[in-house]
Parts: sequence; structure tokens; C-alpha cells
Amino acid sequence: MMNDVTAFQTINSANSLTYQKIQLHAECSSCFGLCCVALYFSTLDGFPTDKKAGVPCPNLQNNNMCRVHSELSELGYKGCLAFDCFGAGQKVSQLTYQGVDWRVDPKTATEMFDVFLVMRQLHELLWYLSDALSLPSTLSLHPELCLLIEETEELTQGRPEEIIKIDLTLQRNKVNEMLLKVSQLVRNETRKGVPSPFITNTKNGKRMNLMARDLRKKDLRGADLRGACLIAADLRGNDLCGTDVIGADFRDTDIRGTDLVDCLYLTQAQLNAAKGNNETKIPISLDRPKHWPY
Repeated sequence: MMNDVTAFQTINSANSLTYQKIQLHAECSSCFGLCCVALYFSTLDGFPTDKKAGVPCPNLQNNNMCRVHSELSELGYKGCLAFDCFGAGQKVSQLTYQGVDWRVDPKTATEMFDVFLVMRQLHELLWYLSDALSLPSTLSLHPELCLLIEETEELTQGRPEEIIKIDLTLQRNKVNEMLLKVSQLVRNETRKGVPSPFITNTKNGKRMNLMARDLRKKDLRGADLRGACLIAADLRGNDLCGTDVIGADFRDTDIRGTDLVDCLYLTQAQLNAAKGNNETKIPISLDRPKHWPY
């Protein structure tokens, strides 16, 4: 794990992508199965059954690996396919708790699960910040982005009792302010000053409902799709260059043949939840989901 937060003082686009790939990608073999225990799941969220938070999934083995990992799609575990911890699981397991499993030391279990929930949110913020830093167009904002990355990364290095007490709302608001600034810059550059023909602004902060909409012929370049409901929407063959998709719901969104290479704030979880294929173009920081057909 990365302990030298000062490394970000000279970070550039290339090592920002490396940071995403190494530090912010889930490595289940180095985790104590935390997402399979700490989180609840229900049939409403794409699972075949309900499970309470803090209770191990019946498919979690003693070696912390999933017994049905290769069959998740067939068994209806869409929620598992779509979930991503942004590397928080191995961070908590190997750094915060120094490799001591909650099974070995049961008294740490509840605390460890709580720490994991906080760590995941911090790592998600780090993903968005490093994504913003990887863009050449954000060069003028690099000093501010680096400071926020340093600050957020340092929060993840604390002791368990310190991590649990972190004011996530405060940190999220600070990061979101910067992410909005980056979004406006990137989208304006993409549109070159011309307003997007696709109206995406909503009143009262409500997310846009585009469920099951046919968006194939819509010009979405540089559009603001923050938090949009794209469940089962049809985006086949579209170009999302410069499009802000932070928090957008991609469950069953059809992105076959869609160009997502230069969209903003895309995550592995969103890709995993969508329906893509070998013609879907994705950023190099992300992995092509194994359950997509070829």
C-alpha cells in the first residue's frame, strides 16, 4: 500500500492512472471478504435473497473467497457483479489491520466492518480525484487536485478508531466542489463553448430519470449526466466524450458499441452493471467485465 502521500506533489497523468490501477482496484485475494460480510443485500438490489449487514454471505468460504464467483450471473447475483470497493477491502485488511483476519480475532469484526464502510467511501473519492488528475485539460487544477488527494489519502492511513470518526460529509463536500469545477471545465472544452443540445439540468437537485430511454441518436458529448437514472437505457453506439457520469445508475444500460473512453468519473461498478460487448470502448484505467459477451 502507498504510505508516502507526498508522492502526489509531483504526480502526473501517467502515474495517476497507475495509482488507479494498483491502489484503487479491488484485489479480493488480499481482502478478508469484507464486502461479503459488512454489507447488507436484498432482492431489491439485484440479489436472489436478503442478507443482514454483519452476517457473512452463505457463499463466503473460510479462505475469504466466493464459492460461486464464476456463477454469479447465472445465480442472479447482479448486485455482486456490479459492486466495487475501489481497493478499500485490501487496504483495511492488510494496512489498517496489518493482515489480522476478523475470523482470527473476532472482537475486531464489528469495528473492521465499520472501518471498511468508511474506507470504501474515501477510496471512491480518491478514484474520482485521480480520474480528474489524469486529464490533460485539468492541468491548471493539478495543484488543488494533488492537495485533495494527499489529504484524502492521509485520512485512509489512520488507526481504526480515527477512521471511524472521520467526517465523511465534510470531506465529500470538499471533494465534490473540486469535481464540479473539473466537470464544468471538461464539458465546456468538449463542447467548445456550445451548449449541449441534450438538456440535463434538473430542478431541486433531483436526478434525471432516463430509465429505458432510447438515447442512441442523442448528442451526449459534454453532457451532464451526474446521478442520472440510466437503468435499461439504450446508449448503443453513442459517444460519451467529456460526459459527466458520476453517480449515474448504469444497471442494465445497453452500452454495446458505446465509446466511454473519455467520459468523466466512470467506475468499474458502473461498467459491471451495464450490458456491453467487445465493441464497447472503455478507459484504460478500467477492466472489461468478464461476464460481457464477446
